[in-house]
Amino acid sequence: MSRLFGTDGVRGVAISELSSELAMSIGKALAHVLLKGELKNPESTPHIIIGKDTRRSSDILEAALIAGITSVGADADLVGIVPTPAVAYAVKRYGADAGIMITASHNPAEFNGIKIFNGDGMKLPDSLEDEIEALVKAPHEIPVKDGYEVGTISERRSAMTDYVFDLCDIADRRLDGLNILIDCANGCAGVPAREIFANLGADCVIINNSPDGMNINKECGSTYMDELARQVVDGKFNIGISFDGDADRMLAVDEKGMVVDGDKLIALLALYAKQKAKLPKDSVVVTVMSNMGFHQFMRTHGINTVQVQVGDRYVIEKMMAEGIAVGGEQSGHIIFTEHSTTGDGMITAIKLLCLLKDRGVSFSSLVAGIPIFPQILKNVTIAPDKKGQWETNQAVTAVIAEVRAMAGPNARVLIRESGTEPLLRVMIEGSNMAEITQWADKICSVAERELS
Repeated sequence: MSRLFGTDGVRGVAISELSSELAMSIGKALAHVLLKGELKNPESTPHIIIGKDTRRSSDILEAALIAGITSVGADADLVGIVPTPAVAYAVKRYGADAGIMITASHNPAEFNGIKIFNGDGMKLPDSLEDEIEALVKAPHEIPVKDGYEVGTISERRSAMTDYVFDLCDIADRRLDGLNILIDCANGCAGVPAREIFANLGADCVIINNSPDGMNINKECGSTYMDELARQVVDGKFNIGISFDGDADRMLAVDEKGMVVDGDKLIALLALYAKQKAKLPKDSVVVTVMSNMGFHQFMRTHGINTVQVQVGDRYVIEKMMAEGIAVGGEQSGHIIFTEHSTTGDGMITAIKLLCLLKDRGVSFSSLVAGIPIFPQILKNVTIAPDKKGQWETNQAVTAVIAEVRAMAGPNARVLIRESGTEPLLRVMIEGSNMAEITQWADKICSVAERELS
């Protein structure tokens, strides 16, 4: 059986894969682990914050989690529809023992997921996920309460207001005069985006902010930037900002309609922090997906790059361990440890807009000097019974070895199985786009035959 937790929590097609029964078991297991000794105050009842995104299935999974949590004697505190980083924020702000966010992030509406934060607002380490998973697979080991010993359910609807209020304080200047187009992906970003950026004085137009439970990330948001780019150019906006469904990642579009990915955003913001003497150790943490051009730009400006495996929780773990203040992923998960314990699209947008306002030049001119090597990323769908097998499949490993030999030292070939979707991700980077496309197609052709 494959591991329940991926790189960003538990995820699957809602109800058929991520079932209400599984969600209830996860709630029970988490509460039981807390009762065994993970509490901030051992004399208290476990207190778990629960937030959710705008998917239709989120209400069902919320109810199941509540049932699991309270059945073993823990309390559930509901904060409603909020961004994922607002749950991490709320855990620390209100002294909770853990937090759960019900979301499948950038995935389509038919998927959903469960992300868990510990009492410090950090995503769980592998060891604690393994402990919870073992209990999910052995539910008889979790005793349940009855009668007056069951947990309680409460609502804390001030969580979004508190989150927005504190984020506004992050800005070091007002944004008057900036004309911004914001894509909220029909997810959790709408309320905080409108309140934060309007409060800071920007002229904001917000699109894709009419969630109906089924349109989250549908041809919008940070995984679909074409329409935002078109509207930025047509409307003569200074910049376009795009969030994903749970607003923990953010990408941007310059005034010419060119997409600015996480690598370029990290480069800009890290250099800005260094120039203001706010980049400890002159270092950033990124993943193995970051472009070779990004690393070249960092070296040119005297900034060291530390690499970890894909997953923003691995980025934050390394940042905390090394005392590094800025880090993130090419996909737009960007973390500022001064302000947050997880990727936060709102904080990234605030930082970027303050930089743009401070410099007083076009966004395109700011990113023009950051080189990006040609890079292609292709996905191969993996059949349910083929998950976790690509590294032992002789045909797949042989073609990968063949391509790596052809690529040589001046190109990168990175193959990995997604931790959030049933996909094999094939990324190749080099100097010639036609050449790397041919290599990627070669690998994908074999992988599709063997794994789909």
